[in-house]
Amino acid sequence: MGDGFATMTEADFTPHPLHASERTWTETNCYVDVWIEILHALGLDPVAASAFTLSCDFEGDQWTFFKYPPEDLRRLFGLEVAEINIWRPVVDHVDDQIADGRLCTVEVDSWFLPDTRGVAYGVDHVKTTIVPAWLDRTQRRLGYFHNAGFFELAGDDFDGIFRLGAHADRVALPPYVESVRFDRVRRDDPHLVEVAADLAREHLARRPADNPIVRMSERMMSDLPWLAAQDIEVFHLYAFGLCRQCGASNEMAATFVDWLNTHDRSGTAAAADAFRAVSEGAKALQFALARVVRGRTVDLAGIFDGMAAQWALGMDVLDGSYGR
Repeated sequence: MGDGFATMTEADFTPHPLHASERTWTETNCYVDVWIEILHALGLDPVAASAFTLSCDFEGDQWTFFKYPPEDLRRLFGLEVAEINIWRPVVDHVDDQIADGRLCTVEVDSWFLPDTRGVAYGVDHVKTTIVPAWLDRTQRRLGYFHNAGFFELAGDDFDGIFRLGAHADRVALPPYVESVRFDRVRRDDPHLVEVAADLAREHLARRPADNPIVRMSERMMSDLPWLAAQDIEVFHLYAFGLCRQCGASNEMAATFVDWLNTHDRSGTAAAADAFRAVSEGAKALQFALARVVRGRTVDLAGIFDGMAAQWALGMDVLDGSYGR
């Protein structure tokens, strides 16, 4: 797609294979998903930048809400990502950044995003991250990347996204906004594989000291009586933070290890298979937990044991090739 964002339309968009329908998790989280497509649109490989999935952990009440680290993006591609100080209306900052040849990540309310129709659009106020590609303030139109797609909105939704007109709120805290500079981006860098392998070593060195699946299983088993008393909406939030983040991060780790096995050194295919098994186990776990919420008794021990064993296997195989 190159850098021609100003004329981009929904019809121009083709998602990256990381969002292919045959994957176990077609979406990860709003931040990673939008970055996958931004990197893809810039002609960069989001898989090569996925070493950070190797250092994900169980954080006590959720799996790591994983994100592309800005420092990794700088080392791999020459991208610069930095927070913007919001001292004017957000639309002014976004307009200026686009005019200067940059992009922005912007936290917004899904209530005003037409692509979330049937989930949050006009129904629920859910924080999410978009990347505006172009905007027309006169016509109140916006073209934006969100999750696994590219979309357009207009009119009242434009005002809502930027808190303008009837949606202005003087007491609301400003959203988190980042500037993305790609004027010094490096494509076809001959050192890309070398840098990605170095990042793999660094993130592998930062992996959990013990087995995070074991800790996650202990917490989730203790949560079962509480979870069984919750409604389906609470279940969805719970499953997103544990099952989906664990499963999606491990599936991305598997794809990254496949990439290393092809581009750097062979011999790590078993690790990719192991992480893929963890991902599939997390999907099975999500289905099993849904039955718990419906009042059924479910034995989760087998699922957890399999996931823990596969995570350990994957890390052991990688440690043989990339450990320090």
